[in-house]
Amino acid sequence: MKTTLVSMVAVVTLGSVPALAQSAAVDPQLLQQLQETIRHQQQQLEQQAAQIKAQAAVLQQLQQQVGALQAKPPAVTATAGPAEQPAKPSPALVTSGNDKIRLSLSGHINRAVNVVNDGGRTNLYHVDSNADNTRIRLVGTARVSDDLTLGSRLEFAVSADDSSIVSQDNQAPGSFINTKFAEISLRSKSFGTLYLGKGSSASDNTSAVDLSGTDIVLYSSIADIAGGIRFRQKNGLLSNTSLAAAFDPLDGLGVVSRLRYDSPEFYGFMLSGSLVTNQRSDLALTWGGEGYGFQAAAAFALANPKLPGAGLQYDGSYSLLHLASGLNLTLAGGLLEQKQRNDSSNLYIKLGWLANLTGLGNTAFGVDYTDSREMATAGDKGYSVGGAVVQAFEKYATELYLQYRVFSLDRTAGVPVSGISVGTFGARVKF
Repeated sequence: MKTTLVSMVAVVTLGSVPALAQSAAVDPQLLQQLQETIRHQQQQLEQQAAQIKAQAAVLQQLQQQVGALQAKPPAVTATAGPAEQPAKPSPALVTSGNDKIRLSLSGHINRAVNVVNDGGRTNLYHVDSNADNTRIRLVGTARVSDDLTLGSRLEFAVSADDSSIVSQDNQAPGSFINTKFAEISLRSKSFGTLYLGKGSSASDNTSAVDLSGTDIVLYSSIADIAGGIRFRQKNGLLSNTSLAAAFDPLDGLGVVSRLRYDSPEFYGFMLSGSLVTNQRSDLALTWGGEGYGFQAAAAFALANPKLPGAGLQYDGSYSLLHLASGLNLTLAGGLLEQKQRNDSSNLYIKLGWLANLTGLGNTAFGVDYTDSREMATAGDKGYSVGGAVVQAFEKYATELYLQYRVFSLDRTAGVPVSGISVGTFGARVKF
């Protein structure tokens, strides 16, 4: 305001100069002051014009950036459903085919080498570990409301020479693709989650609760790493009984087509149930918590597998980890009612130590013992002892593992069989 007033005075004064010149002599000092004022005003106008031009350029750049962001599809993530509880996927590097669904791509590759002695021969086998076979996973989510989330999951096992198939007389069975999950889910924070399609039944993995860090290779389903290997009879011939048939953890109904419901968690407890293809069904109760320096988790399930000559199936597991020392204990068991013979049963116990010895990631050690009875044939008694170490490389989402395990099977009917020893080296890389 002060500058404008001076300018007006200057203009008025300049406009009066001719009249003053006629009536009186012009003061040179006053004239010089007026000229300086005019020059100063011109400089200010020029500076303001330059500032406006610079601000216009910045505004144009910002508008271009906003336009680019609006044209770019949003980065998305998704959380897989709790059915199998896979590792949480990293922020997605893919985009959905529409802007309504957020899409995440994840998976892993799990390869191993087994050195097997079956009492007659020692062979080396390259396998894709059935403990957690190679996977590709697509998970989509859409927020319906503050309470509801719509989910979808499509997951394939892409396995080359799966360890559940590789055997002495079929060392390279080749590759296969198996649809593990093809499901739609609707999750409510208040009312729980409903699943429709193929995926984990309510009882799936209820005998596999494990906090030891060695469960990639050493857990209740002990035969997974070499399940297709068959026992060799004392006469040198291969029997028809595989490791997977003789040592079954009786772990629920597995991955199937089903309608499943999970209740909301209440003090760490969750109740689940599913209706499965072929009129099968199951119920499961799971729990997890932490306190007093310990972390613990447990599960129990009841299933109706509708197997010939069998009744209901029961299984459960419990794992306890002491957080300060890393010492842990895992227990698991299963029982299948048999109508014509003794019930099939499986008992498992593992002692472990979880430590960070290298700074690269956790190093997990474990030793276990399994007693499995009346599985493949009436009167069978199976025993197994194993030990493993798993080294995690957190920076690279990679785990290396070593295992050695001995299987023995006492058979009262038919030709006796020799024991089997398996040494394993493997790696799992997640993406």
